[in-house]
Amino acid sequence: MSSDTAHGDSISIWFFIGISLLVNGVIIFAAGVYELVQPPSPDVRVVLFEYHAPVWWGAMLAALGAFYCWHFAPSRTKN
Repeated sequence: MSSDTAHGDSISIWFFIGISLLVNGVIIFAAGVYELVQPPSPDVRVVLFEYHAPVWWGAMLAALGAFYCWHFAPSRTKN
């Protein structure tokens, strides 16, 4: 525990939410890219497969998570 948090300063919950969004976004994006490289057989594909939703959804989550991590980083404390 750092001396900053010992004196009552705390880390914003939004920073940890940003980490969670970033990690989940990267995992979903990677799964979507893998699905592009190795597409499933046509008989097991979902109806809207051609839109590649995991790629878009993963990229959006990762971007939002990166923004939250940057904006609410403990080093960016406002005085």
